[in-house]
Amino acid sequence: QVQLVESGGGLVQPGGSLRLSCVTSGLTFSRYLMRWYRQAPGSERELVAGISSPSSTNYADSAKGRFTISRDNAANTVYLQMTSLKPEDTAVYYCNAKRINEYWGQGTQVTVSS
Repeated sequence: QVQLVESGGGLVQPGGSLRLSCVTSGLTFSRYLMRWYRQAPGSERELVAGISSPSSTNYADSAKGRFTISRDNAANTVYLQMTSLKPEDTAVYYCNAKRINEYWGQGTQVTVSS
């Protein structure tokens, strides 16, 4: 059974930082493209960042220069380091694993507010 479990969300002030983690199980992690998506209230889910194996990355324009995606294949974990957070980054952040099949985590809430 494939599981993706996100953690690290929370409430942070504008300009602050958070590090999201997504621990996976039940899949051959190193073979999967790993991505972070987010969905704000009333908005569609959007891609934030992706990382292939070993480590080719891509970012949404809104994330470039502020967010860093990384992966640890030995730990079956993908991370999203977020800095200089803005109120518009407020959303539920989802981990996604894609190869032939696609899997989603349950999401972790990030709220950026003073």
